[in-house]
Order: sequence, then structure tokens, then C-alpha cells
Amino acid sequence: MTAIAPLSEAPADLGPARPCVPSHLDYEQKRLGLAFHEAGHAVLAMAYGMRVLTSEVIAWMPAPGMSRVTGRTDVQAQTSFNLWRFAAQAAAGEIAEVNYLMAYGLWTPERAAACAADHDREQAIAVLAEHGVHLAHGHVPPGGKSWGMVRGMARRKVGRLWREIRTVAHAMNENTVLTGDEIAALTSLVNPTFEGGVV
Repeated sequence: MTAIAPLSEAPADLGPARPCVPSHLDYEQKRLGLAFHEAGHAVLAMAYGMRVLTSEVIAWMPAPGMSRVTGRTDVQAQTSFNLWRFAAQAAAGEIAEVNYLMAYGLWTPERAAACAADHDREQAIAVLAEHGVHLAHGHVPPGGKSWGMVRGMARRKVGRLWREIRTVAHAMNENTVLTGDEIAALTSLVNPTFEGGVV
């Protein structure tokens, strides 16, 4: 069994609180699911030419007998980067987590719904908007794309990189935190270094 960090509350640097939707999975299943989520972000980011700094699963106990799990992946991209690829790596976490449920015989409609990662979508929309690129949820904006279109890009890439995502997820579940260079070594992908500005 993987240990839970001895924290009584979520770490302060996780950003805004994310809704907690019951998935009726045990701690180990939830933790591995989050490892797949973060591995989806990390592997697609690296495959698309972004630099992965770290990717991790974070667990804590808000009350005795109760556990919470989340994750975090930090990436960098050059300022000239294709922003649709940035959006696709943001969508990849939720898709990889749902694929995990299907591959491990855990999928139910409720569990798939609990994988929703609105925070990833909103971050992608905000980052693209900062660069004048139009991404929207629920419709296709003029000159831009919908979140559904971006999810389609991510779904295809997750399928092609499933072996790498699975390898990284299991290593992350075992080690809690992986550096980008460790992920590169596990997958034979390149973790680039950048000169100049990054997104």
C-alpha cells in the first residue's frame, strides 16, 4: 500500500479548491487514477515538445479514515509554441484517467464523470486567451476551436502514447514525484531545454 502524506489539509499551493465528487474507489485506485491523469499531461506535453519540470500525485488526510488525492504537473513551452498543443496536453489528464478506469475494469458513468477536470479546461482557455487564441467550452468561437475539438486531439494522442502513459503512471504512483528527466528516461521521449522566453 502506498503511504499517504501526513497532512491534515490540502497543500496551500494547489490553487483553487477543486470539487470533490465521490467515485466510490478505494485510496489505491484513486491514487493510481490520479497518477494516470498527471502522466497524461506529462507525456503529451513532452511528446509535443514542451519541457516537463515535475509531475506528482499529492495525497492527504483531511480527517481520520478519509483520504484525498490530487496531482500537479509543471510544464514550460517556448513563447512561439503551438498553443493548440498546450490545450491538448491540458485535456489529456482527464482522458488518461478515464482510459485508466476502462483498462482496469473500473469504469462506470459516475466514475467517469468524477474525472472531470474543469480546472484544466479553464487554465487552457485562459492561457490561450492571453495569447489572442480563441478556445471556448460548448461552442466553436470565430477563428478558434471548441474544448470538444481539443479533447479529440488529445484523445488520439493519448491512444498512441498509452504505453508511455501507463509506464509513467505506475512509476509516479510508486515514487509520488517524477522529474521531467526521469519521465524522459522511462519513455525515450525528449525533455527539451529552452533558451529565451517560455509560456
